Amino acid sequence: MRRLRQDTEQESRVDISPLIDVVFILLIFFVVTTTFVKDMNLDINRPSASSATMAPSKAVRIYIDNQGAVYIDEQPVRVWMVQSKVRTLLREGSEDVLVVTDTEVPAGRLVEVVDQARLAGAQNVGVATQQEAG
Repeated sequence: MRRLRQDTEQESRVDISPLIDVVFILLIFFVVTTTFVKDMNLDINRPSASSATMAPSKAVRIYIDNQGAVYIDEQPVRVWMVQSKVRTLLREGSEDVLVVTDTEVPAGRLVEVVDQARLAGAQNVGVATQQEAG
């Protein structure tokens, strides 16, 4: 008799394993589809401008530090190499280039880098300012 009574009693449980699986899949989906803008850890004092607008998040970023060194993808490059590096990065889908520069960089160095980016085929080349948030 005892055995018969245990079979007839049913426990009601909620299995949350599928719920946890769905939550993890959604978490992975949102992490993968989110685009992150990664700025280099250079000590750069950006110039200010009253006509500043937000830069596109997919823009190719070229950094010029206060010593005049040029960086693309956190790798130092010579000015004459900027054109080929930017051309390669533009093939990956972006049309815009954003030059992040220090206020102490000579105008000649900035013009050289912007010129090389335009020769690489960039449609829009901009200079990042303090108000740039993209």
